[in-house]
Amino acid sequence: MKNSNRKTFFMFLMAFLVAFFIVSLVGVLRSSFTTTGAPEIPVAQAVPAIPDTVVKTPLSFSELTERVKPAVVNISTSKTFKGRSFGTPFGRSPFGGSPFGGSPFGDDFFDRFFGDMPRREFKQRSLGSGFIISNDGYIFTNNHVVEQADKILVKISDGKEYEAKVIGTDANTDIALIKIKPSNSLPVAEIGDSEKVKVGEWVIAIGNPFGLDATVTAGIVSAKGRVIGAGPYDNFIQTDASINPGNSGGPLFNMEGKVIGINTAIVAQGQGIGFAIPINMAKNILGDLKTKGKVTRGWLGISVQDISDDIAKNLNHQNKGGALVSDVFKGDPADQAGIKVGDIITEINGKPIKDTHELLLTIAALQVGQKMNVKAIRDGKEMTFRVTVAERKDNVAQLAEKSEKGHFGISVQEITPEIARQLGMRSEGVIITDIQEGSPADEVGMQPQDIIVQVNQVKIASINDYNREISKAAQKKSVTLLVKRGRASFFVALRTQ
Repeated sequence: MKNSNRKTFFMFLMAFLVAFFIVSLVGVLRSSFTTTGAPEIPVAQAVPAIPDTVVKTPLSFSELTERVKPAVVNISTSKTFKGRSFGTPFGRSPFGGSPFGGSPFGDDFFDRFFGDMPRREFKQRSLGSGFIISNDGYIFTNNHVVEQADKILVKISDGKEYEAKVIGTDANTDIALIKIKPSNSLPVAEIGDSEKVKVGEWVIAIGNPFGLDATVTAGIVSAKGRVIGAGPYDNFIQTDASINPGNSGGPLFNMEGKVIGINTAIVAQGQGIGFAIPINMAKNILGDLKTKGKVTRGWLGISVQDISDDIAKNLNHQNKGGALVSDVFKGDPADQAGIKVGDIITEINGKPIKDTHELLLTIAALQVGQKMNVKAIRDGKEMTFRVTVAERKDNVAQLAEKSEKGHFGISVQEITPEIARQLGMRSEGVIITDIQEGSPADEVGMQPQDIIVQVNQVKIASINDYNREISKAAQKKSVTLLVKRGRASFFVALRTQ
């Protein structure tokens, strides 16, 4: 018995020692492989963790929607216009024109043959959205939602309807301020800061697409600063949150429940492409809309254009940043401050200017009468001008036509007093009499009756001046011209092969 117990004990002891040896060996091999085998990915190369304070993905869209939806309103409008009804496929539709886009016989066909027929009134109705910005009834929406409306009805979240009055509109930004007189205090949308919006952030849009009341859609910010040709102050937030007709004027919320944009535009036949006006743009003009009913913007009295590669090279400008002054209006602020044609504006009040669009937005946001510092480059030297901002008139064209690359192909002649009198212009520069068809000058759009006033920054007073300077330029196979067309002026850079 004793031998049996002793044998069992020794067998157990041997098993324990073998197991301990194997575990120790595995540990040594693992340590050896880690240090000498395939290298591990260093921690520094891994994607950094996002702090909890930065993550704005909502735990629940429904909770956010429930909190912000009461401040969103439904806007319905009606407008009256007069037209004729012919009872034919080409008669006017209730929407103000032929349902097929007009008469095939010309716009004045029915006026000539049926001009004596009485006109009748039609009612055009449309729907839009808006959001309440004060508990006493001020509401932001789009200008195109309420423009020329005879009657505006606002339906708030509790189902009550109120007739609204237009307080102020701005067609350039498509923003309108309207007001209702509520029977009690209203829920208000919290206004955010669109400058802080980042591409990729979650957003929700609330509105009334196709009359479907209080529709909520979600997506992300797809891009910022979009220019889509809607107006001179395009600076849209692009989003893939679904936006449809009827969403116009409604709010775009971030995940904090703050309005960062006003939903405005869609791309026809596009999916996941919608645009919202940055809320900061609306905040900047709110005071003017409330007190004046319109927006007063800053004006320097210049025409500007972007700088192409050829123009930058000919002007010895190291980069294409800035806005090139192509015209200075006599007596306006820029002229009084000493800014000249050919100056390149690079900074306003410490803010860098990368192109003409940014310059226009910056100037428009300035207050009339405000004094500002304008930095510009002239002949390679940086200069600073002190300019007092004037009021911009809507009928003044701020941006001159843009130039493109081209080659020579121009015929000119002296501007005689008779030519100057016929064209109602001053006798400065030389006048283009012909552009060779198919030439690069033709390709860039230069036209007969354009006036060339500078060649490579040399002022042209006569045909002799022009011939001398254009001959020099031809040897270098490139030239920069300052051209006047009507009341506008612009630079073009031409290059031969």
